[in-house]
Amino acid sequence: MTWTAPAVNRGDFPFGDDEGASLEAYLDFHRATLLLKCGGLTGEQLASRPLPSTSLTLLGLVRHLAENERWWFRRNFDKQAALGDLYCSQEHPDGDFDLGNAAGAREDFAVYTREVELARQVTLGRSLGEEFPGRTRNLTLRWVYLHMLEEYARHNGHADLLREAIDGRTGE
Repeated sequence: MTWTAPAVNRGDFPFGDDEGASLEAYLDFHRATLLLKCGGLTGEQLASRPLPSTSLTLLGLVRHLAENERWWFRRNFDKQAALGDLYCSQEHPDGDFDLGNAAGAREDFAVYTREVELARQVTLGRSLGEEFPGRTRNLTLRWVYLHMLEEYARHNGHADLLREAIDGRTGE
């Protein structure tokens, strides 16, 4: 039996009662948007490269954003550096994009879902102003939220184009 990505109800445009709730709500909206773009597609469709000008795939985007959830929220902000990468290595620095395949799509979606949930757990009760060391200066949880919103917004634009090329489906 062929696995198909589940349909997602993204809900209404988000609102939050304060800055932290707003950032979390907007990020959740973007997370759901990525899954919405994948909903109803088979592993083969998710792993396909429908645009000749790029090697991007919807599955690669899911894997990449799982990697980013882990990297920013857990490895950096929560200082769990020992976790390591999910898909990337020295041998395959773009393994999140390059090594995904249809047979692993279901597990890759489970990994993504797990990383999002673990990212949420890491931020519970934490201050947006809490700092952690960055490459050249200290960063804050607020910065991570803003960076992740930028990351999702950019890649959800890619997902729009990929989905339309796969089956013609468009939408928000």
